[in-house]
Amino acid sequence: MERPHLATRREMLLASGVLFAWAYMPSLAQAEGRDPRFLVIVLHGALDGLATVAPVGDPNWVRLRVEERNALAAIASGGLDEIGHGPKPVGPLLAYFTEAASGAARFMARPDGPRAGALAFDGWDTHANEGAAHGRLSVLLGALDGALAAIEGGMSAAWKETVVAVITEFGRTARINGTEGTDHGTATVALLAGAALKGGRVIADWPGVADAALYQGRDLKPTADLRAVMKGTFCATTCAPTNSHWRDTSSLIVRA
Repeated sequence: MERPHLATRREMLLASGVLFAWAYMPSLAQAEGRDPRFLVIVLHGALDGLATVAPVGDPNWVRLRVEERNALAAIASGGLDEIGHGPKPVGPLLAYFTEAASGAARFMARPDGPRAGALAFDGWDTHANEGAAHGRLSVLLGALDGALAAIEGGMSAAWKETVVAVITEFGRTARINGTEGTDHGTATVALLAGAALKGGRVIADWPGVADAALYQGRDLKPTADLRAVMKGTFCATTCAPTNSHWRDTSSLIVRA
């Protein structure tokens, strides 16, 4: 009789010290001949959604974020490859993100590995020198890019049925503070990646960032409950049953 694989302490803790995994796969997914994976990455400290997915078509964002607008113009003219790639992430941060992501992906890709898991990356509390093109956020986004590439590589053949959700606890202020950063706010963005996803788009009920539209006069206004979006995406990916308080995101998932 073959002995089931038991994860070592290193496999479970990985480089970041956090991998929560769920081995159960709903029978409906198995009945469909599918073996999906769902991995959540939590960015601790609060991701600035207005810098990460810049609403460049909103003139009020341009007014609030002049420096970021100029950086995007430089990117469009060939000055930078993309946000998150100038300056390049180096040293411990890149190693921390990529090692944790790669280890989690290899663990989940095993035939006897978990089918759902969650990782946490620290360091996203950008109160000073945030800079999506040249500051701390640029380095963090570059490291996150490396982590996503490491997940794709680590998942190997399982990548075709994988969805990765990148979320954070809350947003950041719409306006830049006196130390070229942002403070704790309300609404932000969630990112989805993976070969099981119909991506390449931004989905939003955009509230705008005019002064009158800001939540409590300072923050991007929330228009969706992240818990409902995550619940809907997880259920659509894995065929897990759901009940109430969920948002139908099944149109985003590729069915082989």
